[in-house]
Amino acid sequence: MSLTQLKNQAAQLPFKKQRELIAFLVSLQTPVMTEQEFDAELEKRGREIRQGKAGGEPVEMVIAELHERFS
Repeated sequence: MSLTQLKNQAAQLPFKKQRELIAFLVSLQTPVMTEQEFDAELEKRGREIRQGKAGGEPVEMVIAELHERFS
């Protein structure tokens, strides 16, 4: 299958399936963090929230968005 054929098939997918495909393709390019790097990132983000440099979203909203996205 050529790339053009693949693109044409992707264009015919329903919007929700296109989003899933996009998320998958992006994940292929996302570097994997080690557990230590992940823990450091969580600590940094928590510190930024506590210092008022960043905001968060209510867990209920995040769960609802994830449910909608992956259901």
